[in-house]
Amino acid sequence: MNAAENQLSRRAWIDKVAVAGLGAALVTGLPHQALALANNADDKPALNGTGIYNIRDFGAKGDGKTLDTAALQAAIDVCNKHNGGTVLVPAGVFVIGTVELKSNVTLHLSAQGKLLGTADGKQYYAGKTIPLDTGWTMNDGNVGLLFAVNAENITIEGNGTIDGQGAQFRSPTKGVPPPSGRGGNDRPYHLLFYQCKNLTVRDVFLLNSAYHSVRVCFCSFVKLEGLHIRGRVIHNNDGFHFVASEYVHVSNCDVQTQDDACALFGSCKFVTITNCSFSTRWSVFRFGGGEAENITISNCLIYETYGCPIKMRCSPGGRFENISFSNIVMRDVTGPISIGISPPNGQAQGAARAPGKVKNISFSNIHGNVVKPVPLRDSEFSSNYNPGEMFSCITLNSMDDVYMENISFNNIHLTYPGGGTTEQGAVRDMPKLAGEYYQIGVPPAYGLYARNVKALTLTDMRFEMEQPDERPALILDHVHDAAINGFSAPGQPRAESLLRFIGSRDVYASAVRVLSPVTTLLEVEGAASSNIKIDGGDLSRAAKVLKLSSGADAKAVKIRD
Repeated sequence: MNAAENQLSRRAWIDKVAVAGLGAALVTGLPHQALALANNADDKPALNGTGIYNIRDFGAKGDGKTLDTAALQAAIDVCNKHNGGTVLVPAGVFVIGTVELKSNVTLHLSAQGKLLGTADGKQYYAGKTIPLDTGWTMNDGNVGLLFAVNAENITIEGNGTIDGQGAQFRSPTKGVPPPSGRGGNDRPYHLLFYQCKNLTVRDVFLLNSAYHSVRVCFCSFVKLEGLHIRGRVIHNNDGFHFVASEYVHVSNCDVQTQDDACALFGSCKFVTITNCSFSTRWSVFRFGGGEAENITISNCLIYETYGCPIKMRCSPGGRFENISFSNIVMRDVTGPISIGISPPNGQAQGAARAPGKVKNISFSNIHGNVVKPVPLRDSEFSSNYNPGEMFSCITLNSMDDVYMENISFNNIHLTYPGGGTTEQGAVRDMPKLAGEYYQIGVPPAYGLYARNVKALTLTDMRFEMEQPDERPALILDHVHDAAINGFSAPGQPRAESLLRFIGSRDVYASAVRVLSPVTTLLEVEGAASSNIKIDGGDLSRAAKVLKLSSGADAKAVKIRD
């Protein structure tokens, strides 16, 4: 017998022992007896990380009715014991509860293979206690349909489907338990990884998760590519949810969710997201807490997003730095970009924590249209919308003595729905909070509102309107060191002005174009306003170039046609 034949023989013998043991174990309800037999079948397995373990060989039925959790887990355990390999999910519908993935295991879902999360909530468990000494709490739950803890070299691949049956975890009415008997933060994610290294998930269809679809916590070297995520059957089901993870790369994915499509919390670093499409009720790129830095997001399509496509919330002690957004198309969105520095929920900052820091954030080549929100297509329940969501713009919002720094926009072309009134545009005393982007209410500008920013650059920005809007296009409120080059926007005769600068200084604007008649080009407010220059452009549609108010000095402004 040659070496190849000997290897095949040994493998066949191992499989036969595993199947025989598993059959007996399932009868007695102790599947790990079979696992023990398989693990001890050969102290020196010849497979050595190359084996393929078909879960049907471990007793899986795949009939869409039988609970196949034990068979899948046994296959993974044996594969891991034999230095890794591939666990094969063949054609069929395999009903499972919680299953633990382990190091060096590739889970391959064939094109007609489906892992179907059971509707029996008792079949899910947290798996392992996850001790945390980082100060970050897992208050979003730690239950996964598939999960891994402190593992490495894990791959999930194939053109098959993982269906979480998320609707079974949604209460039909308030106060009534979900059909699964499991809800709140005890709902299972599709995939949950904690403190893992070298993760790859590719080409899989992730359908109707009961919670977030892919949750990655404290992991490194993560690659997610070619994923199809669909889930609009339950509230609070993010697509990707990253917590304090590094070297994460997302590409060629299509995500349609009810909640945040791609959330980054904690200290996420060295992250790239590219060539993806997203649609959601809430935000696409949602940043919250921690220190997020060295992140690029590019070549993405964002559509039918009725929350805020790019939402960054920096709380006390947090830091967002060196983050780039480029080549993004937005179609039918609200928001569309919002950055805020404030205490959580607008509460007073604790003396022990430094204010958040936002620095070096860039946006380039972003085109699209902003709308008033409508019911999200394919969602199984309706959403209510706040006034600030009905009227939205680009918002940079800090307050008091806290400033965000070095924020740049280049080649931005957005069409807004219009409909804003003179009364909405006249509001000066904006609420000092920046939790959700809409909490400041209806913004007084229809295009861009910036408060407390240092080093703001606006280059080649063009705003248009579907309907007339009587608010200013641009408001700078306590902005220091701003360079504006190539700003084009329509005005309205009833609007107070096209541009409004409040307590701002060292502002230089060139090549400003007024696209439709407006009473006043620029209103400058406050004695603190200084060194403001408007240099050239097409200002002919402005009946008056300058208005001074609230103690602003004429010497603070120079305008050259």
